[in-house]
Amino acid sequence: MKKLFLIVLLAISFSSFAQFKEHFKNKTLRIDYTHSGDAVDEFLIFDTVFVEKYWGGSKTKLIDEFDYGNHKFEVYDALTNELLYSRGYSSLFREWQATPEAKELIKDYPETIVFPYPKNAVNVTFSSRNKDLSWEKTFILHIDPETRNIRKNVVAKYKKTKIHYSGPANFKLDIAILAEGYTAEEMDKFLKDCERFKRYILNSAPYNKNKFKINIWAVQSISEESGSDLPGKDVWKNTSMHTNFYTFDSERYLTTNDMTSVRNVASLVPYDQIFILVNHEKYGGGGIYNFYSLGTSDNPSGDFLFQHEFGHAFAGLGDEYYTSEVAVEDFYPLDVEPWEPNITTLTDFDNKWKSMMDPATPVPTPAEDKYNTTVGVYEGGGYVAKGVYRPYIDCTMKSVKYDAFCPVCIDAIQRMINFYAE
Repeated sequence: MKKLFLIVLLAISFSSFAQFKEHFKNKTLRIDYTHSGDAVDEFLIFDTVFVEKYWGGSKTKLIDEFDYGNHKFEVYDALTNELLYSRGYSSLFREWQATPEAKELIKDYPETIVFPYPKNAVNVTFSSRNKDLSWEKTFILHIDPETRNIRKNVVAKYKKTKIHYSGPANFKLDIAILAEGYTAEEMDKFLKDCERFKRYILNSAPYNKNKFKINIWAVQSISEESGSDLPGKDVWKNTSMHTNFYTFDSERYLTTNDMTSVRNVASLVPYDQIFILVNHEKYGGGGIYNFYSLGTSDNPSGDFLFQHEFGHAFAGLGDEYYTSEVAVEDFYPLDVEPWEPNITTLTDFDNKWKSMMDPATPVPTPAEDKYNTTVGVYEGGGYVAKGVYRPYIDCTMKSVKYDAFCPVCIDAIQRMINFYAE
């Protein structure tokens, strides 16, 4: 039976690889655009289409299997309307829509998407989730690689280093660590920091059992000044990717709006996930699903920050805490099941971690000592104390604890590793 199962898997992989060869070239097409709107409305303004040297993603897992994210794009053959490629993702714009400011202003947020370079004309559809999590198409972009003005992406030739290498990029989870706020004189520090952050991920569960499925690259993008912007302290730095703390007036929320620079730097290596390592001692970070993650290099909790923020960006994990101050309001409607795999409103719990629970465990589950190591349904998560539930009393997605992912988060991470590397 195991042999038959392996034969079936190999046949599926071969068929998918043949589809890649039929429809795509081994390089990347990148679309830069602006996501604009307010708390209710949104629209896209398209900028530039680029061709980039590497395609670091899978050549067999072309269609998204998870349905995660607040947005998605789908690539269709323009002649046959066959779905060729799809991915879900989230954005800083969607988070901003949940802030009080979005009720009063219209703002613009630069974004990018990437997919394998098509051999023939394609239609790229962009969709966003409604409040009830249904999908609504927002735009369709036609791209003909033979006629459209597609620019070759010419970027600074920063040095790159293989920090951990397991094999060809198309068969591995490739993580690109980008230097932010490191001057030319600080590149030795950056490489040492990357070695430390490599240990943070590869020595923790479940990545420690998947080292042979992971590549880690370091890109030495040079900044004119050290550090990052601190708008709340009137500190401004000239850095390669223009990161800043105080996103949405949250001091610890570290992000960047300069997606063009982020993608330019990342394009120097094959990658599936981007982690921006910010040369700073302050506690801070951010992680957005299939967008990017960030963390500071020299904070004592840097190991936790890396794991937690990468958990958002890579595995689509939601925040399980509910006592910290956040800028967003009513982020999870209580009558809708969140798409994140580790939080629930019990609206559709059968499709969450119910199968991982002992049937004798009460729902909701009391946060008592006797349930300390029990997968259950504990109230409090998704920034609110009532109505949203988490799977464990404590977890790296809840508290400042390194290497403490709960079984549900570990399962979600493992499934995502397999998606990229098998």
